[in-house]
Amino acid sequence: MHYLLKPFQWLYCIYALVLFTGIMLLFFPFMLIASLFGRIIGGNMIYRLCMLWGDIWFPLIFIFHRNLYEQPLDKNKQYIFVGNHISYLDAPMIVKILRRPIRALGKTEMAKVPVFGFIYKYAVVRVDRGSAENRAKSVRNMRSVLKKGISIIVFPEGTFNMTPNPLKDFYDGAFRVAIETQMPV
Repeated sequence: MHYLLKPFQWLYCIYALVLFTGIMLLFFPFMLIASLFGRIIGGNMIYRLCMLWGDIWFPLIFIFHRNLYEQPLDKNKQYIFVGNHISYLDAPMIVKILRRPIRALGKTEMAKVPVFGFIYKYAVVRVDRGSAENRAKSVRNMRSVLKKGISIIVFPEGTFNMTPNPLKDFYDGAFRVAIETQMPV
């Protein structure tokens, strides 16, 4: 039975990727214009365009969600959101779940991807995990973003968890910034 589903899975993946790329390319000229407003205002505009992109893409690939809260978030407050990174769908899902100005902490290598990399530069606080100096710089950048009224999302494991353990060891940057800035996690 598994072998019978494989061709449909491949077709679905190709369909989703074509829509992902096509919609991104449609929005890209508007993102170029938004980038002229700088990293903060332009970044927020690009994030809003990404929210619109997600609002179009997810229903077209038959993924529907709803947010369930134990306690609603204050729209006037910044937060440091923390999650575990389990798939490439995590990044696009952020724009559906967190409907507020936000920057993710993400690896710098992704900025090299054509078109997506341009968007990534404005929507992410980048970190080079191989350099202690660069990790420290990204912590300073996270503090700066929070001071400008923008929330942060961090995947403290630093990458996908491919181990049999429920969680990998955490990098502590998000938690140190939360303590130093007294931001809720």
